[in-house]
Amino acid sequence: MAQKSFQGDVIPGKQVDIRMWTKANEVEGQAMQQLQNIAALPWVFKHVAVMPDVHYGKGATVGSVIAMQGAVSPAAVGVDIGCGMTAVRTSLRANDLPDDLRALRSGIEKVVPVGFGMHRDIAFGEQDATDWDSFWSGFDNLTEAVKAETKRALLQMGTLGGGNHFLEVCLDEDDQVWLMLHSGSRGIGNLLAQYHISVARGLAHNAELPDPDLAVFLAQTPEMAAYRHDLYWAQDYARRNRSVMMRLACTVLAKQFPQVAFEEPISCHHNYVAEETHFGADLLVTRKGAIRAGQGDLGIIPGSMGTGSYIVRGLGNPDSFCSASHGAGRRMSRNQARKRFTAKDLAEQTAGVECRKDSGVVDEIPAAYKDINKVIANQADLVEVVAKLRQIICIKG
Repeated sequence: MAQKSFQGDVIPGKQVDIRMWTKANEVEGQAMQQLQNIAALPWVFKHVAVMPDVHYGKGATVGSVIAMQGAVSPAAVGVDIGCGMTAVRTSLRANDLPDDLRALRSGIEKVVPVGFGMHRDIAFGEQDATDWDSFWSGFDNLTEAVKAETKRALLQMGTLGGGNHFLEVCLDEDDQVWLMLHSGSRGIGNLLAQYHISVARGLAHNAELPDPDLAVFLAQTPEMAAYRHDLYWAQDYARRNRSVMMRLACTVLAKQFPQVAFEEPISCHHNYVAEETHFGADLLVTRKGAIRAGQGDLGIIPGSMGTGSYIVRGLGNPDSFCSASHGAGRRMSRNQARKRFTAKDLAEQTAGVECRKDSGVVDEIPAAYKDINKVIANQADLVEVVAKLRQIICIKG
């Protein structure tokens, strides 16, 4: 499929330009200032790529792709290292499901802890991977700051978390049933991120940055080596966490529908670092609220809990560093959403979806997010749509 033409804006920055797959006048002022701060960093390569779901974040903007030479900024990854998506298409069709979906939702909630919950016993095993011993041996080499979290890390493997994390049962336009989930590296990844952001802020070469949260580690330094070791371990933790959860959710479906079959999962990080080559240069690419969309790469771009999601295939656009958006993106903060909307509003906007409809998740109301259809349209030169999904069950912490 041929790439469609770029429809966004290009904004000059101090060191590099800001290339946006949206219109600059649709981006809030705080986020634009963050993007200018990023574009002023001396290590940024070529330009900053800004996805159509862009919004304000800690240090670096959510929905930004930042390629650096010889440096990496922990805040440009985000505090939930390795956060991402997994989706599986099943052999079930809509007419295989019962009219009342509460029992199916309840069954999944019983096996996948949400919010601050964790498993009572270890939930993973050889059915998930055969290299658990070597993976967990890496925990012993993480920074001392997290050594007391061994038990928590073990029991949170295979758990959802809260906030915008979710597990859904969806239907595509052919009424095929999908399972889809969004989660990351849980408490252990957050602790590692916060620790390394703090370390970076204290380094002398970061003293004059426009935003202390954009502090970087430099190549060939002990601090960079320590960060990359912990970062890659946390990214692996996040990938495994999603895999365990998906297996647990599939067992619930298999118990209720013994005839069900599952296709190979689609999985993608959207808060992470990758070592990649672009425009002939070897780079450290951070995607914070962005997925890899290389030629042929399958990815997942979710909307909000009442508006559906997309399975996409990457077009390998070099100008985005082969990236695409990670979701709809927030258009208002959680506090703004809580002040503006009620549980009644949430119930109205999630009509037809089996999900929580109480004040505890009002900050996740669909109206707090951008229009996912517009977000997809703005990146027609980055991805092509493979399937459009609509959720019928949405589980949140």
